[in-house]
Amino acid sequence: MKFCRFVPKSAGVASRVIPSYGLIEGEIIHGISAPPWEKWSREEASLPAREARLLAPVEPSKIVCVGRNYAAHASEMGGAVPKEPLIFLKTPSSVIGTDEPIVLTRYSNHVDHEAELALIIGKRCAQLSDSDDALGYVLGYTCLNDVSARDLQKSDVQFTRAKGFDTFCPVGPHVETQLDPRNVLVEARVNGAVRQSGSTSQMVYPVDFLVRWISRMMTLVPGDVIATGTPAGVGPLVAGDTVEVSVAGIGVLHNPVHAPVS
Repeated sequence: MKFCRFVPKSAGVASRVIPSYGLIEGEIIHGISAPPWEKWSREEASLPAREARLLAPVEPSKIVCVGRNYAAHASEMGGAVPKEPLIFLKTPSSVIGTDEPIVLTRYSNHVDHEAELALIIGKRCAQLSDSDDALGYVLGYTCLNDVSARDLQKSDVQFTRAKGFDTFCPVGPHVETQLDPRNVLVEARVNGAVRQSGSTSQMVYPVDFLVRWISRMMTLVPGDVIATGTPAGVGPLVAGDTVEVSVAGIGVLHNPVHAPVS
């Protein structure tokens, strides 16, 4: 199943219409009565997909990211593969949906794209054991762009400022529940040219391991996002670019890049 959050395009970008959760079936979005991790029913109202504006599919309490989870990316960044998962947080206020602009910051001269498979938590979990079915706590999967102010990341050492600017976490376009995350293609394209291309089979720490490991540090709640790391090939974004993150079996997350707000 494909779940989304949406508003009608007729409402306008500045509208105060309350977003709805929906179930995508072909070219139709059916409204559902509750978030997809709760008990929900299909509502009578439906909308052609072309008449809907997709928002970020969830409003997470936290976005947990995994750094250097592909050996080739660790190498291009000049670092070794970590002995344990390297995790950091992105701010909820950095989340945007597909087609929304990434707005560069005047505090950085080097902003990179990072294409990633992201998972959406569907059930509260904490302190999972090695025998627990970690993927049973996952609602589904989506695309994520871990936009990073690389110069600030290097100067600050820790990642909060570099990763946390508003609009630096595009997520979407929807959540796909029927996906085997062990071997899917993750790519980034900038202005149509492929910059990143790698398979999740190349991950140092696979998805189920990450869910268990992170749950031992922090309670994960429905709607939380785990970004699983990026393949090699990260590169700069400049105003006027269009960046796409695609994950096979899910779809394409599409975002224009805008100049900093003066």
